[in-house]
Amino acid sequence: MVQSTWGDWFVREEVEATDPGDGVVVWYLGCNGFVLRSQTTTLYIDPYFGTGDPPTLIRMIPVPMDPGNVTQCDATLVTHEHIDHMHPPSYGPLVEDLGAALYAPSASYESPDYDGDLRVPADRRNEIAVGDEFAVGDFTVHVTGANDPDAIEPVSYVVEHDAGTFFHAGDSRPAEAFIGVGDRFDIDAGALAFGTVGSIYEPEPDRGVRTKWYMDENEIIEAANQLRLPRLLPSHHDMWQGEAGDPKVLHEHAVSFEYPRIVEPLYIGCSLRLGEPGIRRIGALGEG
Repeated sequence: MVQSTWGDWFVREEVEATDPGDGVVVWYLGCNGFVLRSQTTTLYIDPYFGTGDPPTLIRMIPVPMDPGNVTQCDATLVTHEHIDHMHPPSYGPLVEDLGAALYAPSASYESPDYDGDLRVPADRRNEIAVGDEFAVGDFTVHVTGANDPDAIEPVSYVVEHDAGTFFHAGDSRPAEAFIGVGDRFDIDAGALAFGTVGSIYEPEPDRGVRTKWYMDENEIIEAANQLRLPRLLPSHHDMWQGEAGDPKVLHEHAVSFEYPRIVEPLYIGCSLRLGEPGIRRIGALGEG
């Protein structure tokens, strides 16, 4: 069960009340979750509205919405089987109540971290693999490779629209596959998982365990150059106690490289428009 810190106002008055016009608006949901909305189509990518598993994993940010309050969703894309990406309580209402399709690698269905009902009716379950391409409304989604040593079958996604192209790397580190993605696609903005080497509490043996799940400062800039990202959106840096990173430091790491041209740190609830510069705070979509 999901309990939203913000009630229903964020999804009702921000996400679903926004008119994207001819473009695409992208919101950051915290962790590695995003919403993409065009005039006709809404995509959720890796939505996670859980609280973690205290005291081992402690969520450090609000839960921005209850998925049961969502009224517009055409599909949910999952990058891999980890519980903060393949989380039935988070995507379940989107699939069961709204009839949205769920796209995920086979390992996300066969070996999920979640212990319980996956909440995916057979007619909405789509197993995808690297090289696949499919349309959801006016978006074209390409399934591309990833390098996540902690996952069984990780993928990344290129989401194309007439207004621009968005890339989501999941929890990937720099990847050989990213070079081909950068050659093939003209990406406008890309979300890459950023964190730090930290200490995660373990009840046994009752002490912190050295942990590295995401890219450090140098790796994320390496991946941005592989992808030729003009606009880097660091994600996942805000989520777990002990694994948080400061995305503002990436400006110094990026300064001597061709990419990214812009580093735009996102915080939960912030949004951007593909093809337009700048991050907008909550409630500011109509400004300027």
